Amino acid sequence: MSTLRIKPFQAVHPCGGDAPNVASVPYDVVNREESAVIAQKNDDSFIRVVRAEVDLPDVDPYDDAIYIQARKNYDRLKEMGALIKDKEAGLYLYRQIMGDHKQVGLVACCHVDDYNNGLVKKHEKTRQVKEDDRTKHVIALDANSGPVFLTYRGTNTIDALVYEEVNKRPMFHFVADDGVTHTGWKVENEDAMLAAFGEIPVAYVADGHHRSASAARAAIECKNANPNHDGSEEYNWFLTVLFPAAQLDILPYNRVVVDLCGKTPDSFIEELSAIGNVISCENAIPEKSGTFCVYLGKKHGWYNVEISPSSIDTNDPIASLDVDLLQKRVLTPMLDVGDPRSDIRIDFVGGIRGTRELEDRVNSGSAAVAFSMYPTTIEQLLNVADAGLIMPPKSTWFEPKLRSGLFSHDLHA
Repeated sequence: MSTLRIKPFQAVHPCGGDAPNVASVPYDVVNREESAVIAQKNDDSFIRVVRAEVDLPDVDPYDDAIYIQARKNYDRLKEMGALIKDKEAGLYLYRQIMGDHKQVGLVACCHVDDYNNGLVKKHEKTRQVKEDDRTKHVIALDANSGPVFLTYRGTNTIDALVYEEVNKRPMFHFVADDGVTHTGWKVENEDAMLAAFGEIPVAYVADGHHRSASAARAAIECKNANPNHDGSEEYNWFLTVLFPAAQLDILPYNRVVVDLCGKTPDSFIEELSAIGNVISCENAIPEKSGTFCVYLGKKHGWYNVEISPSSIDTNDPIASLDVDLLQKRVLTPMLDVGDPRSDIRIDFVGGIRGTRELEDRVNSGSAAVAFSMYPTTIEQLLNVADAGLIMPPKSTWFEPKLRSGLFSHDLHA
């Protein structure tokens, strides 16, 4: 039986103390305006690589000029010495600490064939326009500029090896402006780490479905452009950080809807009582799966809705997800919300923003109702992926996010 392959690589990374200056948030957590603000404050931020449109404010977001500019900005950071490339291939560790939460992942390359053949399992659909965008970005840079966030079912052997390595001198260590601490190491006991990961059969895409899909597509383009392709090329591998599942923290992905589909708040609450127990509540955060909280404005406040447990098929990995329960029991039948990927009447709010953001959306009039969700568990994610199924959109929100620029992978060594 095939097992997951990982490979050391010649990392491109910041030089020593440049790490906090170069590292940036990933491309997909900020919009164009927010990216521009980051770039204005720091000429050397990696945001200029992953969101190069900040240097070309008057062009279409997918204009070829943006990808050309991204390559220029990447090369500039290398030329000025802010980014250096290791002469020897290696494995690395990347630790993040956010409050009381800590996670340590192995930075390595995984093979695109393992992604294509299902040893790197996915649980989300990708959007064609975003996949096209990141594929063009990879080809233009000739590099993976952002790692794919993978998870795996951990082992005591790996945990022990990681513990030894993180007590050594780090490559970089800094606290970002959001309070998250980032630390990196180059693995010294590489042979033992490779042997330990040789026992891991599969990995799962936790965050980065578009990055992994674009890496696989870029590899095909590189192969087609290379008449001497023999399978040993660096472009057959893509950049990942592998975290043990037990260390990960999934936050809820909350929902807001712009109108009540002609209903009054009181009639909507009455309709909700048909699917379970509805009570007024002070705590806007659901305490268990199968429940969600609803906000209808200052006058009505928050309600806790517990769906009748006997009506939930806990053996169905999709139908038992809280986001699917909400969609099938409330959003579609009561509020006429269609495909959440395309219906403009629904919007999604990452749990990192808290329930105050939900209240603000409704109180300001930009939404009529908000739903505070119980977070999808990591085990639910793994079960869905193992079953070869696709989660509903916006099911998971992982924190902390991986900083871009700390590790990059050139496709031609």
